Amino acid sequence: MAHQSHPDIIKRLKRAEGHLRAIIGMVEVGRPCVELAQQLHAIESAVANAKRELIHDHLDHCLDDSVAASGKAARIALTELKALSKYL
Repeated sequence: MAHQSHPDIIKRLKRAEGHLRAIIGMVEVGRPCVELAQQLHAIESAVANAKRELIHDHLDHCLDDSVAASGKAARIALTELKALSKYL
């Protein structure tokens, strides 16, 4: 099932893909390790942000619909899960 956030996530991942290719080129030409580490950190952040957006979108849309019919305990559990997911 495609989510509303998927096009944005795809854009983020494609941007990260291009960035990663650029970093590979930097390694091949012998750029300083500090520069490489900085750029790799940026890639990690980009992928982590895409993952976080995907998970939050799933919680907000897919699980909300399922839990709505399950009762108060399930809604409380989902609320707690959403709060915890902010720390991903």
